[in-house]
Amino acid sequence: MSPTSHTGMIGTREGQVIEMSFNKYPKEMKDAVVARMLSGEETITDIHRETRININTLYRWRDAAQQTGLSATTKYKSADKWSSQDKFMVVLETANLNEIEFSEYCRNKGIYPEQVKEWKEACMNANDGEKEQNAKVSKELKEERRQKEKLKKELNRKEKALAEAAALLVLRKKADAIWGMDDEDD
Repeated sequence: MSPTSHTGMIGTREGQVIEMSFNKYPKEMKDAVVARMLSGEETITDIHRETRININTLYRWRDAAQQTGLSATTKYKSADKWSSQDKFMVVLETANLNEIEFSEYCRNKGIYPEQVKEWKEACMNANDGEKEQNAKVSKELKEERRQKEKLKKELNRKEKALAEAAALLVLRKKADAIWGMDDEDD
């Protein structure tokens, strides 16, 4: 299925022979191949063997699709379906490996080094959200305690003022009773 400098058959679509000129692949074919690469079900090498499209062309198509905003892990096998615990175990197992051992480990597991690096970063930042949440809760708690103290002081001040007003009222009534003054004379 590789393009040639002359017109030739590269495949069939709905029973029709698809012909094209040098270095041109039908958009439908390119889209289908890119979708296969991004699905993670097949490797680029497997797709190359089946379609005979130059492997560099496949990588270029994949990289172009990645630049359109697709996640790096969605284009690789089914590792994005792994549990968090499995990903964490991979990060732990690869922590002390040198670059060659790391690459070999990734090949054996069928994952890409970029994935492991993403997982490592996610693990390293996993508790940042909790730390920020704790700081926020702590700050809110301090603010509520400060507000509570302020309200207590205000309540004490008002209670003292009320007690003083009540005492003055009682004294006034006693004074009125002793000296016989009416409220009308005030």
